[in-house]
Amino acid sequence: MNWLDLSKLALRSIGSHKQRSILTALGLIIGIAAVVILTSIGRGIHSFVLAEFTQFGTHLIAVYPGKTTTFGLSGATISTVRPLSTADAASLENLDHVLAAMPMVQGNARIEAGAKQRRANVFGVGAALPQVWQLKIDSGRFLPNDGLDNPRAFAVLGSKMRAELFGNASPLGQRIRIGSDRFRVVGVMQAKGQMLGFDLDDTVFIASGKAMEMFDRQSLMEIDLLYSSETSAETVEQAIKRRLIARHGAEDFTIVTQNQMLEKMDSVLSVLTLAVAALGSISLLVGSVGILTIMTIAVSERVSEIGLLRAIGAERGMVFNLFLGEAILLSLVGGAGGVLLGVALVKLAAAFVPALPVQLAWNYIVAAFAISLFIGVAAGVVPAIKAARLNPLEALRAE
Repeated sequence: MNWLDLSKLALRSIGSHKQRSILTALGLIIGIAAVVILTSIGRGIHSFVLAEFTQFGTHLIAVYPGKTTTFGLSGATISTVRPLSTADAASLENLDHVLAAMPMVQGNARIEAGAKQRRANVFGVGAALPQVWQLKIDSGRFLPNDGLDNPRAFAVLGSKMRAELFGNASPLGQRIRIGSDRFRVVGVMQAKGQMLGFDLDDTVFIASGKAMEMFDRQSLMEIDLLYSSETSAETVEQAIKRRLIARHGAEDFTIVTQNQMLEKMDSVLSVLTLAVAALGSISLLVGSVGILTIMTIAVSERVSEIGLLRAIGAERGMVFNLFLGEAILLSLVGGAGGVLLGVALVKLAAAFVPALPVQLAWNYIVAAFAISLFIGVAAGVVPAIKAARLNPLEALRAE
């Protein structure tokens, strides 16, 4: 009997026990669908976070005060002998291949405009922010380049901050109070959205020197540098290190390239996706137990059929292949059904819940489908061997 005949016989056997076959395949369908959905969410979060982090461009280097070998973001603990200063930022901007350098200090303060007030993030930055962070001006202009001494009390509002304080009226030229200091509004930024928890639209931008005075800081939180795309990050990193060591006398700072940040995030998020895939695989394990149980029961229920097959000349190998084929077909149907169900649910989630970041992880989907076939083979071997070893005479007497 060839494989085509065996497949037809296996399909006929599966079709004759529809309810049992459906329940068996259902365990794998649920398991595969769970893997597809969970890995799609994990991959979606992975892509979302990386996209959020790269929305400011891909040729950035950040310098933080303090020497550390761990990965950190803005707000690193200030523990340096000599803090980072706006003069350091100005010096770094003069390096070859550096297009712009931006000092940054961040804090939270009360913002007042007339009778309206709200607390919000205040970013102390330099005039190069639109170029370095790729933000655009909606109206007015950005902060002027006043140099290091005596920066003027100008402020630029995020789009949401402008709407909250001034509504539809133009804020340009108006006075606002930030903390205990008064500032004149010179510009409004276009809507940008959130970045790693910071709502850049609900913010106020002022000169970094003013922010350091306001928040009583002796050091910048970071200096962001934009470098030429024709230069490698390693070349610029070495130039920054030489310049700051010359200015500080020691390496009391930390340089983090955007590639390093992305690599760290990518590794962490990949582990997250792998973890949720492992969680979904528990359902696959349950499905494999279901196939093993059903096939074992099928052998005991079909003893007389096995005896008849053996009596009319079927060899043990054919009986083995028949039961193994049934298990593989069940796992194939369950795997295909699970993939289709999972993909359909992910597409529906993307259509009806656009805020949920989902992205099909085809490498995990293919792996889950391959595992479902392996499960069919593994779960069908033992019952198939048991069926093939039955004595034909004893099997016929069992009827």
